[in-house]
Formats: sequence, C-alpha cells, structure tokens
Amino acid sequence: MKPAPFQYVVASSIDEAVVLLAEHGAEAKVLAGGQSLVPLMNMRRIRPSVVVDLNMVAGLDDIVANGELRIGALVRQLAVERSEAVAAHAPLLIEAGRLVATPGIRSRGTVVGSLAFADPAGELPTAMLAMDARLIARSVRGEREIAARDFFVGEFRSSLAPDELVTEARVPAWPGAVAAFEEVSRRFGLHPMASAAVVLRVEDDRIHEARVSLGAVAETPVRAEHAERVLVGEEPTQELFHAAGQAAIEGLTPIGDPHASSEYRRQVVPVIVCRALRRAIAR
Repeated sequence: MKPAPFQYVVASSIDEAVVLLAEHGAEAKVLAGGQSLVPLMNMRRIRPSVVVDLNMVAGLDDIVANGELRIGALVRQLAVERSEAVAAHAPLLIEAGRLVATPGIRSRGTVVGSLAFADPAGELPTAMLAMDARLIARSVRGEREIAARDFFVGEFRSSLAPDELVTEARVPAWPGAVAAFEEVSRRFGLHPMASAAVVLRVEDDRIHEARVSLGAVAETPVRAEHAERVLVGEEPTQELFHAAGQAAIEGLTPIGDPHASSEYRRQVVPVIVCRALRRAIAR
C-alpha cells in the first residue's frame, strides 16, 4: 500500500521543526529513522497531513559522554551498538539494542525514535527505564525534561504534547554498576513475549541499589519495584535472585495477546528476572 497524501517538509533547525509542530499539532509527524512511522503510513494506520523530516538538522546525531550519556534524536541504533562511549557508560543499551529487529532496521532506526514510539515491548524503552533515563522535549514554549518512568503512559502513547519534539535522551552515570538484559521471543529479531532489564550497584558484598524493569507484559514498560525492594541491602545469592524473580510479578497482571497468554508471561517473568540478575552479578 501507499500512504495517504501528505506535505513533506525538511526542517533545517530544531526551532523550525517545533514551529511546524506548533502550527500543525496532531496532524504532523516527525521523521527521523522512519522504521516505525513509514510502515504505519503505508498501511494507512496513521495519516499525517505533514511529515517533518529532521535528518538535515545539525547536532542531533551526536553521542556525548560527559558525566552523563547524551544521545541525540538522529543517533541510529547501530551507531549506539558500535559506540565506545556507550560501551563504557551504558553497556545495557548495547545488549538490549542488539535484540531489536535486524541490523538493516537498526542502521536506520533511531534510539530516540524507538522511545517516542513507546512500544511497550520495545527493548530500548525497557532498558532506558531501568537506567533512570530522561528525555528532553522541545516546543515553542521552551524545553522540559521528562523522566522515563513518566514518559510512557500507554500502549504506543507517551506524555509528549502534539507540538513537542524529543531532541535527546540522557542516561545518568552508574559508576561501578553491573547490568543485564534478558528476553523471551519466538525467534531472534521478533518482539519479545517478555523482557527484563536489571541494573545493580554492589558494595561490600551487598546490593546498595537495584533497578528492575519489565517489557512486553503491560501497556507500558514497568518497574518491578517489589523485586527492587527484595534486592536492596542483601547479599547477592541465587536464593535472593529467585525471591526477586517471584517478587517481580507481585501486583502485576500481565497482558495476554496473540503472541503469549497472560499466564505464560506470569510464569516466564520470574525466570528471566532471575537470569538477568545472575548474569549481571557474574560481570
């Protein structure tokens, strides 16, 4: 299929882009990598009247590590995989990113675009949630910072206003932390039926900080706060990891869909959380 007719505008600056978004509101869509947007337009599931292309905007394709990791809106997923700065600062992003679709898609798809798409099964949103990432949104009204846990509000829905543009993602430093990402899917490259990202900081043989996030089990990526509370202050052991895995499903009623039933997800979440914790500590 072909998309419905639309006006195509190449923005030359962030200011021009946000003016266009302010003018057209919900009728406008932003094009960065286009790996989510274009298929939806071709299937006519969305019909924007204006497409604002960001690819000529200078400075949005930078990865900067200076106390925190900053990833611009045009940084491709494959560039993150190959970045020494990301490997040193946030290796969890590389591990999660390599599970996204195929290298061909990742060569065009952007990290920020994946976050803005707000797919509840997306590996990158799940990883960013575990790392306490923030997103920077610009509009004609100015700039605001949105925590990842406040950004994802529903299935393919974020807290962005129609006239806002995400210009970068910021990942705080986790000095001395270890992390791991686990998922279960029918085959490599497909959306996961369930995923888990963990970040741990261990000092004096005790877990001082813990972040556990789950993907593909709810309408948004979610933090498994019950599991985090089980972990903090304890010595990392196999028994503790098993208990944290069981705690991860407390208060959680997983979604059911054609990919996996709610009961299957409920059974697999403790397993992948436990696996992720073991792998993180082994590092």
